[in-house]
Amino acid sequence: MNYRTLGDMKVSELSFGTWAIGGAWGKTNDTEALQGLETAMNAGVNFFDTADVYGDGHAEELIGRAVRGADQDIYIASKFCRAGDIDDPETYSEGAVRGWLEGTLRRLGREQLDLYQIHCPPEHIIRDGSVFGVLDKLQDEGLIRQYGVSVETVEEGLLAMDQSRVSVLQVIFNLFRQKPQDTLFPEALKKEIGIIARVPLASGLLTGKFQHNHQFEEDDHRLFNQDGAAFNVGETFGGIPFEAGITLSRELEWIAENRGSMTKAALRWILDEEAVSAVIPGFKRVDQVKELLEAPDVPSFTAEEKAKLRSFYKEEVHPLIRGAY
Repeated sequence: MNYRTLGDMKVSELSFGTWAIGGAWGKTNDTEALQGLETAMNAGVNFFDTADVYGDGHAEELIGRAVRGADQDIYIASKFCRAGDIDDPETYSEGAVRGWLEGTLRRLGREQLDLYQIHCPPEHIIRDGSVFGVLDKLQDEGLIRQYGVSVETVEEGLLAMDQSRVSVLQVIFNLFRQKPQDTLFPEALKKEIGIIARVPLASGLLTGKFQHNHQFEEDDHRLFNQDGAAFNVGETFGGIPFEAGITLSRELEWIAENRGSMTKAALRWILDEEAVSAVIPGFKRVDQVKELLEAPDVPSFTAEEKAKLRSFYKEEVHPLIRGAY
């Protein structure tokens, strides 16, 4: 396992998100989830990303159970604000944020959180900046080690980086969402801001495993949020309409040549980006974890391949993306 700098931590470049094992991705199995977390840790993964709203805290509880006894060796990031009204300034007040954090720490069984992230707040909250003063205080008290912002758009990311103590940004970045490479990543490198790449497989589209007649379960956001009915449409398939995404994924099947699978190739492409500190695919089963763990070892993309993928994005994908990004 290779490790990269994320804030003041050295984290596994291939790490894991836990939304899928928490909920809103169809049926889950806690035994499989815990075995998956253990498999990842045994392979050298030392960083997991979660949020208080993933299964109403269930994902945090699972991580807490999985890492118990290895607390000093495993870094955990969580997020807050989505359990409240994200447009209400009171959601970001000291009392509210302290309450969110206390709940997270209790579920994780920890006294300090390694990374606390504002969970995709509206731009006006970032511009106002008051919440960063609250996070400064929690950091000074030792309740959080460092903090960052999970953002939906490049503009939000650039605004967040103006805050002196923001050390990490979490962004949507994948073969269907390449925009961060233009201005956000160069600025992050300049300011030494760590980047966590989320939705790396475009909610499964970039695995190449979906068929046009695929039926998602009722509690899967890939069904109920396909058009952004519940939250930003970019969080589901990267904002690409599902049927169009399947067609686009077929055009990318060539990336799997000499790389084992589209899944591993799509993650390798992200890891080829210098600004990325960690990529955080999700999982529900142990076999998925095992495949994902192989991604760092497959061949990197050549300059010619990268140019081809960039043209594909600009000409065929970019016009189809919905939602702010």
